[in-house]
Amino acid sequence: MTLYRATFLHTPVNPFHHSDALKIEDDGGLLVQNGQIRESGSFADLKAAHPTETVEDLRGGLLLPGFIDTHVHYPQVRVIGGLGVPLLDWLDKYALPEEARFGDSAHAATVAREFVSGLISSGTTTALVFGSHFASAVDTLFQETEQVGLRTVAGQVVSDRMLRPELHTTPERAYSEGKALIEKWHGKGENRYAVTPRFSLSASEGILEACAALMKEFPGVHFTSHSNENLKEVQTVRQLFLKSRDYIDTYEQAGLLGRRSVLAHNVHMTDRELGAMATHNCTSAHCPCSNSALGSGFFPLKRHLAAGVRVSLGTDVGGGTGFSMLKEGLQAYFMQQLLGDSGVPLEPSHLLYLATRAGAEALEMDGQIGDFSAGKAFDASLFQPPEGSTMQAVLNNAHSTERALASLFAGGTQADVKRVWIGGKEVFTRRETAQAEPVSA
Repeated sequence: MTLYRATFLHTPVNPFHHSDALKIEDDGGLLVQNGQIRESGSFADLKAAHPTETVEDLRGGLLLPGFIDTHVHYPQVRVIGGLGVPLLDWLDKYALPEEARFGDSAHAATVAREFVSGLISSGTTTALVFGSHFASAVDTLFQETEQVGLRTVAGQVVSDRMLRPELHTTPERAYSEGKALIEKWHGKGENRYAVTPRFSLSASEGILEACAALMKEFPGVHFTSHSNENLKEVQTVRQLFLKSRDYIDTYEQAGLLGRRSVLAHNVHMTDRELGAMATHNCTSAHCPCSNSALGSGFFPLKRHLAAGVRVSLGTDVGGGTGFSMLKEGLQAYFMQQLLGDSGVPLEPSHLLYLATRAGAEALEMDGQIGDFSAGKAFDASLFQPPEGSTMQAVLNNAHSTERALASLFAGGTQADVKRVWIGGKEVFTRRETAQAEPVSA
């Protein structure tokens, strides 16, 4: 066993429901055996109880549970930063041309490495991934995540209209290719499968029925898609599905909503849709950087919470601006502040919860990951800024550990991630470089 000594923070319960949800150990201990946390508490107590165990000292930074990204696109790494256009124009100009390249196995493999590396080096240990329209590229992604160890829930994206022709499929092919991928990858190692129609705009009733058939045949799989992101998108979906009451109803009528359903964005929600999501026990993946970059709108967090709908965070790469969940937390904070009385004042505990345990709950993995409670897997990220950096000075002079957490969300970046573990295995270690000295005048 290894006894990790660290300043650590986590949220074993939901801070939207419990005022004391943020748990802090300024000199904490985590006793880990075979990748699982056996005991969690103060270092002094654990050291006294286990005097002969090996101690690994992680002090000098903040140890957080591994981040859980509940909406991110594997084929969009190379189009991050396509600013200045709304969603549908952004798709046509940036995302879809790049996604059409994933029929090339060499390109898919190269981007899979870039994608997984980007997530892990940002402190993300679990991700709900929008895969590729090409089954071969999804297979490549799972090969990469299996090799590295990233906990991954992903699936083939399926559509049959309103995209580039090479990205279209048929209901029959969507079912057969999805079934083959599920049988090969779902439950293998840390991989799980998510049935993934792109969105109702590009998925006909036939595609949604094929997705429902997969979920009925394989009840343990997940479901993810987009919903109510952009006003023009919402209006077009209404015109395409004349028998549906609203956007959410297109999925509801197909039988796609349930405990393991995660719908991204949900900016322009009706009360009926929120009620339906609550009834079916699904989750909204809030993607604040993407919502801002594409001008999609303000996420109605207060209305989600009032309706009893779970909320988690997603980076939405590449509509979003990068893999950092710290940045997503900060942008979520900004947008709720700007909403005034319609927003929810977010505190450090909320941001940490949204980036960690909320994602575990969304994926129905909260019994396994999401915090540092005994019995959970040791998925963790050590944030320890480089020597001489501004963030190091800020954290070293924070008046409290909670204030240090707030500062990390406010100004932390990928560069501040020093080490990352998944199931007790170290999967990332920052390469240290010499700091440049300021030039004297």
